[in-house]
Amino acid sequence: MNPAAYAELDLEALQHNLEIVRRKAPNAKVMAVIKANAYGHGLPRVAAALQDIEAIAVARVDEAIRLRNNGFAKRIVVLEGFSCLDELQDILEFHLESVIHAEHQLALIKEVRTDKSFAVWLKLDTGMNRLGFNKEGFDLAYGQLLESHIIEKPVRLMTHLANADDIQNPSTLQQIDEFKQAVESFSGELSIANSAGILAWPDAITDWVRPGLMLFGVSPFPEETADNFELRPVMSLHSRIIATKQLNVGDAVGYGSQWRCQKSTKLGVIAIGYGDGYPRHTRPETPVLVNGVRVPLVGRVSMDMITVDLDNCPEAKPGDPVLLWGQGLPVEEIAACAETIPYTLLCGITQRVQIIEK
Repeated sequence: MNPAAYAELDLEALQHNLEIVRRKAPNAKVMAVIKANAYGHGLPRVAAALQDIEAIAVARVDEAIRLRNNGFAKRIVVLEGFSCLDELQDILEFHLESVIHAEHQLALIKEVRTDKSFAVWLKLDTGMNRLGFNKEGFDLAYGQLLESHIIEKPVRLMTHLANADDIQNPSTLQQIDEFKQAVESFSGELSIANSAGILAWPDAITDWVRPGLMLFGVSPFPEETADNFELRPVMSLHSRIIATKQLNVGDAVGYGSQWRCQKSTKLGVIAIGYGDGYPRHTRPETPVLVNGVRVPLVGRVSMDMITVDLDNCPEAKPGDPVLLWGQGLPVEEIAACAETIPYTLLCGITQRVQIIEK
């Protein structure tokens, strides 16, 4: 029998979603963004399943080293780059590529003494206002990188979209235009589009695209689900009923006794909670699938258990399967019910949830 709470991964869906990326950006190379433990799906596992990808991107140097130590030999881009000399030495030793986004990185490049070289992605800040140079600093940094003997040429160029998930927001086109104008006299491959850029902003598709969330079968748009883009969820979260009981009108359920039965109710207790990564602030009436039937969450989510009203599924019994999100119950819907975003649910799966490959 499967464990009480487990996440099932459909790696064929991962490949399917990659094909959607290639269909949307047929002339672009793909840099798969699999930071944060591949959005909770398992970093080495997902990298191994993407062996035909042109490059992988992670946030931090230690994530990239983990991939190298697991035998991943293809290109790896570190999106946060290096922030100290030790990290720069790791970039060189493990044959990684780094985003260059700040002046202190240029100083470290001048400081290092080595015969090795590495590839870089120079980042222009076009409106995110996190990492990246302004236009003046970008031009100066480009010149310094060209002069450095440890930087592979040509220098690649990138920016990051701040509002691409809002298809009504004109700032995305402004960012795209600003970037293209800034680099028009430079050589080197370009990268703009994230998942939302790939799906909704064709002008953002350049030499490289950087899909993240969409690879895992989740929509980057708050009002859309994966089905709207032919994406298939890679992760499904499962549990089972461990108890049922009959309650009367007025009976309270869960911590705080905030939910009370308005009618005679068959209650189901499910072995999953915030200790597994199911969001604590998920509101009552959030759907759960029991034997494929939608039933509503009632009472507070606790560490190990949730409770549901089984009146729509009166034959349910202990041991019956439960789906918390996945095919037929989009993680986007559950995230909305918890007033959060799908990223936090996928990344929030805890260590006690067993991961099973389909």
